[in-house]
Amino acid sequence: QVQLVESGGGLVQAGGSLRLSCAASGRTFSSYVMGWFRQAPGKEREFAAISWSGGSTSYADSVKGRFTISRDNGKNMVYLQMNSLTPEDTAVYYCAAGSRRVDGAIRYDYWGQGTQVTVSL
Repeated sequence: QVQLVESGGGLVQAGGSLRLSCAASGRTFSSYVMGWFRQAPGKEREFAAISWSGGSTSYADSVKGRFTISRDNGKNMVYLQMNSLTPEDTAVYYCAAGSRRVDGAIRYDYWGQGTQVTVSL
């Protein structure tokens, strides 16, 4: 069982930065694939970034070059550094923990409660 708690959201002006944090419980944090997702008002939740257990990362095209995901396995933490924010980045941001299935797909078993990010003009 893994519990995830996000923090660091808030209101920021366009062009600004925020750093989201996700604290995870559990002894096997380092073995999990960790992802950040977001859900804007009236839209479906979408993938933003992923940190594989081996340390590599991938990003959605919409955030590539602006967002950076990182993890500290010693502290059971995963972060999302968000730079050059635009109003289109306004959403509730969720972290999730998962594993890779035999077919290669990622199954996210655990989700945080989300943290609101609002970007104003």
